[in-house]
Amino acid sequence: MRKTNTSWLYLPLIGTALTLSLAVQASRIPLWTLRAGAMVAGPLPAARAALPQPTPVPTAETVPTPAPPIPVPLPPPTPAQAPVPVYNDWVDLPEGEMPPDAGGVQEKHYSQAPGGVFVACGPATIRNNTKTTSQAEIAAAVQAGLPFSVERNSTQPQVLILHTHATECYRAHTGLWYAPADTGRSTDTAVGVCAVGQVMTDVLNAAGICTLHDTTLNDYPSYNASYDNSRAVAQKWLAQYPSIKVVLDVHRDAIESDGVRMAPVAEIDGRQSAQVMIISGANNGTTVQLPNCMQNLAFAAAWQTAMETDYPGLTRPVLYSHRFYNQDLSTGARGHGTDLNQALYAGRLAAQALARVLNGG
Repeated sequence: MRKTNTSWLYLPLIGTALTLSLAVQASRIPLWTLRAGAMVAGPLPAARAALPQPTPVPTAETVPTPAPPIPVPLPPPTPAQAPVPVYNDWVDLPEGEMPPDAGGVQEKHYSQAPGGVFVACGPATIRNNTKTTSQAEIAAAVQAGLPFSVERNSTQPQVLILHTHATECYRAHTGLWYAPADTGRSTDTAVGVCAVGQVMTDVLNAAGICTLHDTTLNDYPSYNASYDNSRAVAQKWLAQYPSIKVVLDVHRDAIESDGVRMAPVAEIDGRQSAQVMIISGANNGTTVQLPNCMQNLAFAAAWQTAMETDYPGLTRPVLYSHRFYNQDLSTGARGHGTDLNQALYAGRLAAQALARVLNGG
């Protein structure tokens, strides 16, 4: 059997009312992790425990037989008439009624920070938070390009999206405040990182990259067991589908200062988006064993470059640090001040950039 590399990246998306973390973890050899937010608030329905089946990309064999032509021929459609994919990346959020003891939310844009511990990555940067990897080694990873390839229009899954902290959720109103009782967690998958993961899944499938989305609540009821649970989920899917090249672990960020919750945001094409941050784990040879970490970093760099090139301001610097996040499984965003729509939009933009990278664009 052909040996397959899988990558896992950890990507937090940070925005005004929504912090989206995307974690891409490759579960077979290298792993990339992405993080996006979600909330925990209630029992886990039995139906959610079931793992979803893959959504295959239509092939010539599965496309229905076309209907007979109409008597009067029509001119061929122009590009402007071609159907445009519609993604569920917007919901009507209420302004909400601010309680008298509400805390504040501050929207802030975080810029790239060249120089010092930051290494250039196209129009973006990578923060080297280690003392074991030189700036030159990180620069080499940036130039290395994508360390794997996917099979476009395959009926076999190429990408797996999951959520270690599936109950992380976003602000569900437009007002720049939060109630003291708001924990930033919910078992409703429609208001958190799982909703972001679904948007990303839809974008990738529409781009011809067969993608699975697992919505298991790995952090409920036991938060401490969340990484063990998500690791088991990833290993199960990787064993069932050796075709998987990339595992994305989508999280939500949580930034707070003096009681004020921060919402990292960017203005993209006239709409406010959460910012995205990739965390790529570094091997230290002892407590963090990631022998393929430079492959993970090369993937992170390629994706980061595409996001910042296509959507300037969307990302924060990649964090290259001695963190594990199950990134030994493969090679291949977060913020509780951000609102749900900011996170959903960030997920769509991040996935569109990823589709371009994986399709060789």
